[in-house]
Amino acid sequence: MMRFKWDGHTHTNFCRHGSDAPMDLYLDQAIRLGFHRYSITEHPPLPEAYVDDPRLMKELAMKDVELPLYFEEAKRTKERYEGRIEVAVGLELDYLPEDPDFALRLVDKYGEKLEDVVFSVHYLPGIGGNQCVDYTPETFSEKLIKHYGSMDKVAEEYYNHIEAAIEWAAGLPCRKRIGHINLIEKFRLTLPELDESLVRRRLSGILPKLEAAGAGVDVNTAGFRKPTCGKAYVPEWFMAECVRRGIPLVFGSDSHKPEEVGSGWDWFEAALSEAERA
Repeated sequence: MMRFKWDGHTHTNFCRHGSDAPMDLYLDQAIRLGFHRYSITEHPPLPEAYVDDPRLMKELAMKDVELPLYFEEAKRTKERYEGRIEVAVGLELDYLPEDPDFALRLVDKYGEKLEDVVFSVHYLPGIGGNQCVDYTPETFSEKLIKHYGSMDKVAEEYYNHIEAAIEWAAGLPCRKRIGHINLIEKFRLTLPELDESLVRRRLSGILPKLEAAGAGVDVNTAGFRKPTCGKAYVPEWFMAECVRRGIPLVFGSDSHKPEEVGSGWDWFEAALSEAERA
């Protein structure tokens, strides 16, 4: 039986750390690969100087003045491709514990345009302020591991933020899912080994929170494209538990270039089939 093909986590030319290719090239690739639905989930603006690195700040998200332009372009793209592929206009919202209302204000302002939300944890407090968990292995080691004392302690705090993000997102008035839930493993091949029992314990504790929030899971395959990771950001045992509990699993290529659209779908399809048989 052919699955409904949906790429639920993608980026655009509004992404400052991605490609400047127009949205059409992403959609054309999705159509070539036989996708039925495509969610555009760009990073919205962040609070000013959220990360204490001006050069990095320029790469993380669009500016405030660009957000309405993004929604306009996404809407036009949706209309252009009507009848060929279903396009959902959305955002990848960051959970920001210092200002949890920051993203909610964006939802209030643009809610009528918002059909789909991936909500993610990209930042943890560290040496020198907020730090990206997915920037570089060196930054992770120097600014996070040294701050918390060990890789496992960083992971514990990361999962604390994931849990808080899920509870925070429960009230979002649209389709929603947690983004790349195991992004903490992006540099796993270059950093101290993370205790697998810790990962299983924390993710197992997250399952009922997802159920309570009515949130799905972004089965994010971008880790396969990272030489420091080499696997998806969602464990297969976790997928099986989600299936058992009725928690939606949505494939996400996390594409930042048109050629990355749909990347990892074959793995997802096989892993989901296995999860359904478990």
